[in-house]
Amino acid sequence: MAQPLLSTPLPSLPTTTTTTTTTTTFRRQPNFTHLISTATSLPHLQQIHAHLLKTPQNHHHHFFNLLLSSLSFPSYALTLLPFIDPPPPPHLSNKLLKQLSRSNNPHNTLLFFQTMLNKSFPVDRFSIPPLLKAASKSVALSEGKMIHGFVSKLGFDSDPYVETALVGMYAACGLISEARSMFDKMSQRDVVAWNIMIDGYCQSGLFDNVLSLLEEMKSSNTEPDGRIFTTILSACGRARNLEIGKIVHGFISENNMAIDSYLETALLNMYAGCGSMDMAQTLYKKLKTKNVVSSTTMISGYSKVGNIEAARLIFDEMVDKDLVCWSAMISGYAESDKPQEALKIFHEMQQYGIKPDLVTMLSVVSACAHLGALDQAKQIRKFVDENGFGKALPMNNALIDMYAKCGNLEGAKEVFDRMYKKNVISWTTMVSSFAVHGDVDNALKYFQEMKYENVKPNWVTFVGVLYACSHGGLVEEGQKVFESMVNEYGSTPKLEHYGCLIDLYGRANRLRDALELVETMPMAPNVVIWGSLMAACRNHGEFELGEYAAKQVLELDPDHDGAHVFLSNIYAKEKRWENVGEVRHFMKSKGIAKERGCSMIEVDNEIHEFLTADKFHKRTDEIYAKLYEVVDALKEVGYTPNTSCVLVDLVEDEKREVVLWHSEKLALCYGLISKEKQSCIRIIKNLRICDDCHNFMKLASKVLNLEIVVRDRSRFHHCRDGLCSCKDYW
Repeated sequence: MAQPLLSTPLPSLPTTTTTTTTTTTFRRQPNFTHLISTATSLPHLQQIHAHLLKTPQNHHHHFFNLLLSSLSFPSYALTLLPFIDPPPPPHLSNKLLKQLSRSNNPHNTLLFFQTMLNKSFPVDRFSIPPLLKAASKSVALSEGKMIHGFVSKLGFDSDPYVETALVGMYAACGLISEARSMFDKMSQRDVVAWNIMIDGYCQSGLFDNVLSLLEEMKSSNTEPDGRIFTTILSACGRARNLEIGKIVHGFISENNMAIDSYLETALLNMYAGCGSMDMAQTLYKKLKTKNVVSSTTMISGYSKVGNIEAARLIFDEMVDKDLVCWSAMISGYAESDKPQEALKIFHEMQQYGIKPDLVTMLSVVSACAHLGALDQAKQIRKFVDENGFGKALPMNNALIDMYAKCGNLEGAKEVFDRMYKKNVISWTTMVSSFAVHGDVDNALKYFQEMKYENVKPNWVTFVGVLYACSHGGLVEEGQKVFESMVNEYGSTPKLEHYGCLIDLYGRANRLRDALELVETMPMAPNVVIWGSLMAACRNHGEFELGEYAAKQVLELDPDHDGAHVFLSNIYAKEKRWENVGEVRHFMKSKGIAKERGCSMIEVDNEIHEFLTADKFHKRTDEIYAKLYEVVDALKEVGYTPNTSCVLVDLVEDEKREVVLWHSEKLALCYGLISKEKQSCIRIIKNLRICDDCHNFMKLASKVLNLEIVVRDRSRFHHCRDGLCSCKDYW
């Protein structure tokens, strides 16, 4: 059935109503002015247009009003210009240009102006600033230069308003020297012109020029206003330029300038944006009124420097909380490695009736991905779809990542396959997801499909592909990918790419090639690079080179717990207990602690966490009973605890107990006693899974006839029928 033309019917437009007297018959015309002012849609405007064309009177003034009302539909509005006859005076044309320049698509202003010229619409000097404003907002340099030439021909280039607009256009288009040249030629410079020039320098990051121009302004007897300082401070906050921000703050104080609420907020934003939270807190305490904007600024600032507790204190003190504030707190927890708290705040926000937006939901999905809890991920996905967020490209990209990090590669692929539009992030996320799950074939396949679809890979894409090659043992393929990145795509390798290549050589036991690459790469190796070589030496028992790599790590980061533990382990394997004692004494004296092994499992939408030899769970006795039951079953198929990873001076029986009490085994057993018969148990481990636990999970998957998925620090292990997706290459 055809849809009606208008969702809201037009008021009746009588054209046939007549009143008869003995001598005269006349037709009553509709009130077009009222109709145009109340029109709400394009079909509505088109219907009025049709009625105007049918009436015999000259309604050119109505056509102009119709044109103004239709500017939200530029293509249609252009069709109305031929009906504007005679051309309107400049002040009406300028009204049209000004309204267009303020729209979401200011480039339409330039299209309209060209058509107006073709129709011989008159212009004056006031027509030019909206055009230049539109060119500035559109960063349309070529059109801006053409307007400049047009202005010169008409002799408007000495008008202060036009000159100011030209300065703004060149600055917005990145030609800051041309903007300064125009600025210096100005005969009159009011505070607006100074502000535009200063803003141009700020946008270009030329803060030294900002300071010199500020001094010049002061000497020119033009009094700077708060808006100028707000502009500078905002730019300093974005650029994290604390030094210039402090100088500007000092300038404000020295000149006893009145600080209004806008300037207060700008100072607060600058210090918080630069991570100077002590100064930000001092300013915050002095605020007479702590509104939601200033409080949210503090929450974001504290979150960025990792002080999430201070952020939460301010959040809890707030009486009125808006969506931005809630989102800042959720994002803070998500980025501070506290995903459970992020999800808890999200649910609390909903209880207060606050509806999330896309930005909020992206933080929620990120937290869920970090947590790795699939049941909660499915609930979040349902919420996303039911509330209309599922059509957004960034959301779909985030969902792919969430499913992949929750161990559900099929879920990630389902989201990817249903996407109508995909960008480089979509493809890269999918390639990286296959890589981290050990599905090297699909990682390379999707990489090729991506290129076939003419989607140019970025540097992150190549990290994902090289990672896949590294974890799949594909040395030659990885070398080819690295070479194609440089030769085919002209991309300069970053530390991350060299790190993947070094990891590739290290995992393949080509340690000398790895060392040679470390020593010949064009940039200085960082802790990650040396740490990768150190890990490879540990895995292959190359202790001499490993000791060298560990010492390089400690030169860059003396408090690196992993390097100290590695050295301690080397000495323990060689039974050099005196050296072990020295390392551990040093760590204790410096307060350096080894990161404790921790595993998590989701049961009934709740995350349960276990440490090694954990005895704090309320079902501890049942967990250990199930553990020994599973161990007995595995021993029947050949399981023997591998104590080689226990590098402390204990007797063999004690070492076996330590191995059996590893956190992932406890998490597995809690999963076994907590759920009915199931096909898959998912465990999240904060460290690399040890050899014994890896073998334990493989055998358990066969004996217990279930899939066990373990996400460790670097990848996923899908254990089925006694085999692991990593093919014992991790």
